Order: sequence, then structure tokens, then C-alpha cells
Amino acid sequence: MARTVLKFGGTSVGDLDRIANVAEIVAARAAKGEKMAVIVSAMSGETNKLVALADGAAGKELPRHLYDDEYDVVVASGEQVTAGLLALALRRRGLKARSWLGWQLRLKTDNSHGRARIMGFDD
Repeated sequence: MARTVLKFGGTSVGDLDRIANVAEIVAARAAKGEKMAVIVSAMSGETNKLVALADGAAGKELPRHLYDDEYDVVVASGEQVTAGLLALALRRRGLKARSWLGWQLRLKTDNSHGRARIMGFDD
């Protein structure tokens, strides 16, 4: 059976009520037997806060190319939080749900920090 990929942006998951709404959408589709992978953005406004924190910690004297890797770690934490919250909301509704990070799925990407492309999966 094919797996559907659903993507919800920051406004759609902007607070706990909106995350609950997304969980209801996913639960309704799961009840019909649909298999899904759900991708979420950081909650509305969180990415901007995380970018400011990363830039503030690095300071103006450190060129971005010297901290792109750690910048990605900080900024990605917004998506990680949302994914965890959605997994909890789905479990609350009796669904088997788990949030995953790229390294847990063994994703292989190119080396373009901030805009990496998935090249495949490591065996």
C-alpha cells in the first residue's frame, strides 16, 4: 500500500489547539486505513526566534560559513519540538505515533547547510 506524505506549515501547527486540529485530520485519515508520514514545520514564529538566538550566540564577528552546521542544529529544533508535540497529540487519540529526526532515519544529504537535499538512505 502506498504511503501518503502530509506537510503542515507553521501556521497550521502554530499552537496546541492547531496541533490538536492536525491530529484530528491525521486520525480521521488513519481511521480509513491510510498510511501516512506527517511532516511539520516549527510553530508559527519560532524559526525567527531560533535564527536570532543562533546569530546572537555566534556574534557579528563570526562569519556564517563557520557555523552553518550548528546554526542548522538550533533552527531544526523548532521542527523537532512540533513533531514531538504532534506525536503526543496523536497518541492521546490512540494512534501509534513517533517523531523522528533525520539521523534516526539514516538520511543521507548533500553538504549544503540550511538547504540540504536528501540523496538517499544509508544502509
